[in-house]
Amino acid sequence: MSWLTRTAQGWWLIGSAGVLMGCVASTPVPSAETQVQSSRVSADVARDAGRRPYAVLEFLGVAPGMTVLDVMAGGGYYTAVLAEAVGPGGRVYAQNTARGLRYGGGRNDRALQARLDGGALPNVRRLDREFDDLGLVADSVDVAITALNFHDVYHASPQAAQAVLAALYRVLKSGGVLGIIDHVGIAQEDNPALHRIVPARVIEAAQQAGFTVQSSDLLANADDDHLQSPFAPGLRGNTDRLLLKLTKP
Repeated sequence: MSWLTRTAQGWWLIGSAGVLMGCVASTPVPSAETQVQSSRVSADVARDAGRRPYAVLEFLGVAPGMTVLDVMAGGGYYTAVLAEAVGPGGRVYAQNTARGLRYGGGRNDRALQARLDGGALPNVRRLDREFDDLGLVADSVDVAITALNFHDVYHASPQAAQAVLAALYRVLKSGGVLGIIDHVGIAQEDNPALHRIVPARVIEAAQQAGFTVQSSDLLANADDDHLQSPFAPGLRGNTDRLLLKLTKP
């Protein structure tokens, strides 16, 4: 078992074998996922209860000094969390396609840039690139994560989703991890319209791309009947979500 704790220098990953970095951390906090980060905006913190970002990063194995990729980062909710987690010795790439940056009349573009203005996240680099030309060296990324995006890519074209997985597989190191978070759908429903996806479809696509797959119920919610859009009143931020850890052998 391992957990994240914060010191004056940033986040440290502590495990049963001790501190994984070359320095002893200060007094651990009781629960990393309840920590409020000074560099994160209040709107992000308000979403943490449903998203449990620090527990997610623990499951995926994010640690200080890593090179990580926020895939289809949008406005950068996970970008900011990752920047804290990898610390000043790490690197975060916040990737968006041109279409993603145009979403909501450019809302994602503006929100992401606002996070970076003034050097607020000095270990983050924007990566405004398409998946067929990410501009990253092969076998260079420790962990990638995409949250609540894969269903749109897959439902538009399973072949395109396979190409995205192949592109991410290429840039991950051997032993590197891709985390996928998405809204759970059930087979008999209109999942494209509901912005959901059947977990078995994601697992099948991941295995076809060459990944091994581990799942977690960390973001499960038994009260979600899977019959409503994630944007439905009272459900937004509280859907039943799959969390998959895909590992490149």
